[in-house]
Amino acid sequence: MGGVLMRAVWLKEFGGPEVLVPGEAPDPVPGEGQVLVAVEFVNITFVETQMRAGAGPGPVRVEPPVIPGNGVGGVVAAVGPGVDRGLAGRRVVSSTGGSGAYAELAVVDAAGLFEVPDGLALDDAVALLADGRTATMMLNAVRPRPRERVLVEAAAGGVGTLLVQLAKAAGAEVVAAVGSARKAEVALGLGADEAVDYAEPGWAEASEAVDVVLDGVGGEVAREAFTLVRRGGRMVSFGLSSGEWAGVPEEDAAERGVTLVRATATPEELREFTLSALAEAAAGRLRPLIGQRFPLDGAADAHRAIQSRATVGKTLLEVRRPS
Repeated sequence: MGGVLMRAVWLKEFGGPEVLVPGEAPDPVPGEGQVLVAVEFVNITFVETQMRAGAGPGPVRVEPPVIPGNGVGGVVAAVGPGVDRGLAGRRVVSSTGGSGAYAELAVVDAAGLFEVPDGLALDDAVALLADGRTATMMLNAVRPRPRERVLVEAAAGGVGTLLVQLAKAAGAEVVAAVGSARKAEVALGLGADEAVDYAEPGWAEASEAVDVVLDGVGGEVAREAFTLVRRGGRMVSFGLSSGEWAGVPEEDAAERGVTLVRATATPEELREFTLSALAEAAAGRLRPLIGQRFPLDGAADAHRAIQSRATVGKTLLEVRRPS
């Protein structure tokens, strides 16, 4: 960009989607160990809608006024002191550290960059930045075995659509738990063997037992899903789109012989999970579903769509189209 001001979206106060206001901000300048990314796509997560409302689960917190957003993809436009100048012009995706993503330019730490593999579109790479890492980590935590029945909650969402594919690749029988008939079609189209609608009363009672639950919803849906897990099975939680975690008591799990898996990872392991997802996608074995795209100035509309449960797959902001 040639000017000293860039387009950005500001969070001036906590509240509904309408508090995301388009505006301008000074062009950021990369410091020691940093690079400047000319942003083309921004990754939006459900957690960001909670943070915007002032109710984020942590650990990252933001304080208005701030440019929100935590994941970008674009081209390295400039490098700061101590950074390999050969990075200039490279296609990259990166976390911003919790804020600064909803803008035309973003400064990020060079050490946290992921170069986009050849053959992988930049928008697909951005879609995998957070969700690919999470899905790979969750599957690694429960390690489904061939022919085990695996229930994936929120199976038409950003993480869920990837979990369906990864669990199928591991040889599992995948049950997609979704909130509408449309979302059931999405999950089945990605390889799920069957689908159940958790918006229907009594859905769990009408379902067969499973060996693994991958919980992306939390709340009552997760607690009902827990009742389906066979003795010796596992359950791991990766999301709380219901607004609360599953809250399954450890003593209930022990009584039923179910392991509540706590997925943890070092920063190095998290990086490897992201690299694995990007490599699998570049090889054609994993396909992120980008269900909806909004312009940068439409960030509020993107948040509304996510909160309304109308979205499928990943939601991206398009900042500028690749040349």
